[in-house]
Amino acid sequence: MVDLKRGGRTILKSAVCSLGLPLLLVAKTAAAKGDATLSASGVIGQVFDTVRPVTEAGLHGFFQLLGNQPIAFVMLALALGTLIGKFSIKTISLGSTAGTLLVGIAISMIAEASFNITYAIPGILSSFMLLLFMYALGLKVGPQFFSGLRKGGLAFVCIGLIVWSLNWVICYFGAKLVGLAPGYATGLISGSYTITAILGVGQGALASGAYTPPAGMTVEEVGANMAAAYAISYVLSTVGIILLIRYLPRIFGHDAVADAKLAEAEFSGGAIHPVPGAPGALTMGFSPFGVRAFAVTHKRFIGRTVSQLAEDFPEVPILRVIRDGEIVDLASDPSVKKNDVVTVRADVDKLILEEGELIGPESDDSQARNIPMEVADVHIGSHKLSGQSLSELGRIMPGGVAVRALFRGGTELPLGPKSDVRFGDVLRLSGPDVALKKTAKQLGGHAILPTMKSEVLYLAFAMLAGYLVGIVTVTISGIPFALGTSAGVIMAGVGVSYFRSRNPDFGGPVHEGARSFLQDFGLNAFVAVLSANVGPKVISALGGDTILWLALIGVAGALVPPFVAFWVGIKIFGLNSIIADGSATGARNSTPGLNAIMEESGSSVAAIPYPVSYALTTVLALIGGYISMILS
Repeated sequence: MVDLKRGGRTILKSAVCSLGLPLLLVAKTAAAKGDATLSASGVIGQVFDTVRPVTEAGLHGFFQLLGNQPIAFVMLALALGTLIGKFSIKTISLGSTAGTLLVGIAISMIAEASFNITYAIPGILSSFMLLLFMYALGLKVGPQFFSGLRKGGLAFVCIGLIVWSLNWVICYFGAKLVGLAPGYATGLISGSYTITAILGVGQGALASGAYTPPAGMTVEEVGANMAAAYAISYVLSTVGIILLIRYLPRIFGHDAVADAKLAEAEFSGGAIHPVPGAPGALTMGFSPFGVRAFAVTHKRFIGRTVSQLAEDFPEVPILRVIRDGEIVDLASDPSVKKNDVVTVRADVDKLILEEGELIGPESDDSQARNIPMEVADVHIGSHKLSGQSLSELGRIMPGGVAVRALFRGGTELPLGPKSDVRFGDVLRLSGPDVALKKTAKQLGGHAILPTMKSEVLYLAFAMLAGYLVGIVTVTISGIPFALGTSAGVIMAGVGVSYFRSRNPDFGGPVHEGARSFLQDFGLNAFVAVLSANVGPKVISALGGDTILWLALIGVAGALVPPFVAFWVGIKIFGLNSIIADGSATGARNSTPGLNAIMEESGSSVAAIPYPVSYALTTVLALIGGYISMILS
């Protein structure tokens, strides 16, 4: 046992000694100088003067270390930000993304203001992390994306137009109304929309001569105004949009979790199982079938072969026979003897109430009971089976295999004995591993089983394709148009997932643990890098009344448009609140906002409309940024 009292006295004694030593040194120094009037406060003041340089030197070294080692900065921001994001006040919390952003900005600003250390982490790191997030998100929502387009495409487009037009009006005319200098309006649009490329469009207008600064003002000054407005509005709007998007359903009286479940059912076409290739597709979940072992004592079983028993009792297939402690090979179709232990799989109710009387007393033989169950997707590859019903297929399936779902073209179909199966369909089966593989062979395919194999091959090729598509730029009247790498990569993830839902042989299911890790870590690491780089810009923009106007206009431009668009979505178009929220955050180009509503709702369904409004408003925002610079 630890003596707490003794430990407490030891700690107190150590504290007194640590404080007393510098006090004693100062007192001795004063006595040596003959300064008898030195007061206690003076002694303490000298102690602090002595300690302060040491403390400052230690802090300077710490912040310098974070500057020299960017990975250390990112990990510290991630750790502290995630910790802060977990705290909630009256059910309201920042979440890990906003928490990481605030911690990173705070560290960066302290380093700049107190120690003149400016952090600059290479942008390639943040870009790569963001792309990992977008790809993982595409994998999650891929099978539902095209269904979402069919169900709400017009509404998503209208929401995008509302957000873009309101943002432009607020930022441009707001800057004009309060008399801000040229450049600020474009910077406000860029920062409040969190699209850095708008700054590039504005700089392009300056460099090409499409906009000429007024007399007494240089091109460099206009560029500095853009950067300052961007920095202030970017930080405030990024945090603000995370909180707004997270709580928009609650503000309008909706239950985010309940609405997300309704949206999942609506956009999945009423399916109750994840489609082939999707995360969680091959999880066992609830099954009405159970595995039990019985000692054979009834005459109806004794002396009958396994195949004969399968014909007489098809609803109770024999999976294993144990005789004298040894497993009997079922391939030889052995006869069942008295006191053999047989393992069967059937409806749990029948197993409990009937099979003991039919076969004999239940056994606890470990060999008989240890039969691992698996879930597998099988692609129907035999034309001979087309048109047959599930009940007819059941005759060629070995014992113990149960059909759990039927998919055609990536869509789940109603399941029943008369459901017909066609070439190219996917059956989801459950049963022993050996039986599943045998069934798959008879169906003309092979069993796709849960796996922990690496996804790097598909990830690398898909992200490469999406990235290259995203950087393709078409210039019209001096304005560059591009899908953008983020939109390109998320569409690559959607494509991979969509294709797998129709052909599970292509890569098999995505492991949900790996996918969710990429999603969470990718976004938060991106935000951590971003916070390091924008912190110094925030400090440079602090001063005078201008910062107040930048903050007010930037926050209004960031939050009012999605608020109005969300209202239009649920009231005019009758959208589910989570779908309207996902469309609004896509129109606002806010990936952290999307992550916030997914955390709040416990679902990824909000990501379905995100790419539609995101792609539309990305193009419109660039056009608007260019026009705002010309009109400045």
